[in-house]
Order: sequence, then structure tokens, then C-alpha cells
Amino acid sequence: MELTLLGTGAPDGLPRHGCPCASCAAAVGEEARAAASLLIDGALLIDLTPGAAFAAARAGYSLIGVRQVLLSHPHAGPAVEFPAGLPAPGRVPDGRTLSLISGHRVRAVALDSPGTGYEVTGPDGTRLLYLPPGGAAAGLPDPAEPYDMVLLDVLGRPDALAALRTSGAVGATTDVVAVHLDHTVPPGRELHRRLATAGARAVPDGRTLIVGEYHAVPDLPRRTLVLGGARSGKSLEAERRLAAFPDVLYVATGGTRAGDPEWAARIAAHRERRPGSWRTTETCDLAPLLAEDGPPLLIDCLALWLTDAMDSVSAWDDEKWAHDGERALRERVSALVAAVRATSRTVVAVSNEVGAGVVPATASGRRFRDELGRLNAGFADECEQVLLVVAGQPMPLRG
Repeated sequence: MELTLLGTGAPDGLPRHGCPCASCAAAVGEEARAAASLLIDGALLIDLTPGAAFAAARAGYSLIGVRQVLLSHPHAGPAVEFPAGLPAPGRVPDGRTLSLISGHRVRAVALDSPGTGYEVTGPDGTRLLYLPPGGAAAGLPDPAEPYDMVLLDVLGRPDALAALRTSGAVGATTDVVAVHLDHTVPPGRELHRRLATAGARAVPDGRTLIVGEYHAVPDLPRRTLVLGGARSGKSLEAERRLAAFPDVLYVATGGTRAGDPEWAARIAAHRERRPGSWRTTETCDLAPLLAEDGPPLLIDCLALWLTDAMDSVSAWDDEKWAHDGERALRERVSALVAAVRATSRTVVAVSNEVGAGVVPATASGRRFRDELGRLNAGFADECEQVLLVVAGQPMPLRG
């Protein structure tokens, strides 16, 4: 089954008309995208958008052979004109199957938002699933048979991809293609980097794909360390890396602080932006979690883990530090690094990068800074990927 993407953008396209943002300014050439529209084997058109006939011609196809036009989501604004000779566009009721003379079968998939998803089975038996912008499937069996290809709003609804993985509809060989791309993510390298962390890819408008053909997508590195300063965006970057995967265990090392409303507000903000399927545990006992088999771990953060470790060995006291505190702390850090080295789980850890700021005025402050630098270096040595986030922009240091 051949799929030609006449458009891969959000309903408003990319760049948006009249939008002065940096993402729209950079959306030129192959990064410019018309509203998403799919042409399947020249016989089935899903989502009719302005200029569909011209888009097909640029891709080397004609719409003359189209036997069915389906719409997947409500279109705002004036009605879209469609070329003469095309069948009138329609929508298949949820759960119903439409058989085409071309040999394709189309089943309408219910969503958790207005619109309809479409499961298309080709004459050769290959299967694809297309979800409209902002939609997640709500009508798939569990467990589900893996699709050969899935096209959806990966960046806008990473939870939809996570749910498909949970049900089995997206497996290890499923080709996940991002559509409905808009100006919320800068086009080019940053777009493809974010999609790669979700196990997905994007292609330019006009590209023809073979459903069932294998395409290697970079796997999420098994161990990742995300560094950054205060309010740099490091926690958000770490969460993005696992947002499209189900059953993540969020390990909060900060605990709660009675009578501290500012700290409570920080914790609440973090919880609100996490996917609902994630679980949370508050602990600094990381080694047992790393030793267990289980879902991915997101550890936030190592600086708070170190604070707890220094508290436990009285490392803030100069006399205690000189006597046995330093040795005890180094043993704890070495045990954590060894656990990271031996773990079979996917791990994304967050830590503060504090070595580039003002030198602390106290001996204990300088001690914490130095020990966090050592901890970060040791942890990073055991990671396949290390990122430094500055002003919300992730910069790869390794991997």
C-alpha cells in the first residue's frame, strides 16, 4: 500500500498566514507544510484541503482515480472547494467499515475528541491508522494487533501515542509518522530531535511512503542525564523524552516541605503537566529501583538526592566531614553510580549544573557545589546521552 502525504501540517498550515513567530519564519522549503491530507494508492483521499489537486500533481500523482474522499475532523472557516470529478466528501460512522472497489477496507475509529480516526487495510493486507489533529483513539481493542504505520499528532498528543503502545497497536516495527505539525516546535533539527525521542519521524509534504516498509528510528537512549540551571527547562525536557511512553515511574527526590507554599506550588506545577498514566514515588533510595525490572524511571533530581545524602552523613559539619563524612558520602555516590551502570531500565535523570555560577560564600556551600559536580560527572559517565539545557534549549553533550 502506497501513501502519499499531500500535507503534513496542522489545519492552519505551517507557516501560519500572518504569524510573525520564529518557527513560522523558519518554516521554508521542505519545512513548510500544508494541512495534513493523505492519498492512498491513488484511490482514497483522507482530509480534503485547499490545493489538493496541485499538491498531488507536485508529487507526481493525479486525483482522477480517487473513489472515496473522507473527512476526519471538523474544518473551521469556509467550506473547502474540491476539484470537479471527485466524489463528495463524507465521514464513516464510528465502528463502521467501508469497503472500496479498489480492495481497501476503511474502519472508523472513535476518538476522545471531535472527529474520526481511520484504520485502512490495503489489498496487500498492510494496515495503517490515521488520527486527526488533537485526537486519541478510544475505540481500539486491548490488546490490539500492531499496525504497520500510524500517523498522528505526536507532539500535540504524546499521550495518544503512549496509549497505542500500551494496547499493542504500536509495536517495535510500527512506523510512527508525525502529522498535524504546527509552529509550537521550531522546524528542522529541533523538530526531528523531539520526534526521535518519541520513536517517531516526520517527512516533507509530497513524500510517498510504502506502508510496511521498515524505517529505522533512533531508539530512546537507555540512560540519559539532563543538566541545567534554575528554570532552564531541564525538567520539562526530561518529561518530554518520556511523554509518548506509558507507565513511567516518576521518582521525586525532594519530598514535601511542611509550611512551604512556594515549594508546594512547584510540586503542583510538575504534577499537572505529567501524563495521567504516570505513577509517582517520593524517595531517595534509588539503588533498589534501578536494580528492579520495570517501566522507565524519571528521576528529578540528583541535586536533591545529594542534599539528602549529605544530611544523612552530616557532611555539612566541617569536623564530621573531615572525620568520616567525606568517605561515607563518596561511598553513597559510588553505589548510586554503580546501580546506574548495572540497571536494565530506561532512566532519564535531572540534575542542576552549578559549577558555572558564583562561588558560594560558605564552606558547606562550596562542598555541596563540588560534590554535585562529582556526582554529575560520575552519573554522566554511565549514560548514553547527556544534555545541557540553557534558556530552554537542549544542547547534546554526549550521544
